[in-house]
Amino acid sequence: METSPAASNTQVYIRPAVLEDAPGVAALLQALGYPCSAEEAAVRLLNLREEPEQQLWIAQEHGEAIAMIAMDIRYYLPLGARTCRITALVVLDAFHGRGIGKRLLREAEQKARQAGASRVELTTALHREQAHLFYKACGYENASLRFVKRLGDA
Repeated sequence: METSPAASNTQVYIRPAVLEDAPGVAALLQALGYPCSAEEAAVRLLNLREEPEQQLWIAQEHGEAIAMIAMDIRYYLPLGARTCRITALVVLDAFHGRGIGKRLLREAEQKARQAGASRVELTTALHREQAHLFYKACGYENASLRFVKRLGDA
């Protein structure tokens, strides 16, 4: 993904996250419902550097992180092909309705295609009904049910 302005006339740029984005990433994770301090976000960003299959992209306006998308591209045994999983997508409420989420999804889909992924999948909490409508409007369909068993605090 290249750094480029979003579809609207505003100066929204999408670029890879860097360590200096930790405060913005923390705020975005909190907006998504995952409490996180700037220090914790910095550690998470450092950990992502150790995972070459994972990517985090930031949408910024006027130097502020206003949205992000995290993705993981790996070989998926059941399909016998690479797949891309969107692990986080969030746009700050004040920036909803400007096409930023759609732009992030399109960029992730393009990156997944370039990496040879045969599909993109994502999960969303059951209570996020607006997100469900957004994903359906972007061409995603409900294809599975996910179960989780917590093994620790995360």
